[in-house]
Amino acid sequence: MKALPTNPTKALSVGSQLNCIDNSGAKVLEIIAVRGYKGKRRAKPRAGVATLVMCKVIKGSEKVRKQVFKAVIVRQKKEYRRSNGMRIKFEDNAAVLVDDKFESRGTLIKGPIAKEVVQRFPIIGKIASTVV
Repeated sequence: MKALPTNPTKALSVGSQLNCIDNSGAKVLEIIAVRGYKGKRRAKPRAGVATLVMCKVIKGSEKVRKQVFKAVIVRQKKEYRRSNGMRIKFEDNAAVLVDDKFESRGTLIKGPIAKEVVQRFPIIGKIASTVV
């Protein structure tokens, strides 16, 4: 996992629900923890694009439902600013389930993903259909 040149706005907190856009069997995820979060006392951990989070599966196939997985956030509704001045926002909040080596559990990613995700996790970018 590499550092990013930009600092995207962290718009998703613990308890937020995300769409799972890979073909791992999960449909809807809920954030339960943010990996590497260092914040103020009594503040809810927050996450943004290209952040590693722990999620539980709310909707999906019987095989993955009610289990906890690591996930990488690939899209967020709240706009954020890139270092070149461009502002980016997506239609929904979405994530991809990953394993301990940060490889996607699915073999295909539906829809666009942010360029910051590919910079930090290049393996995810290899199976993405569109990078924005």
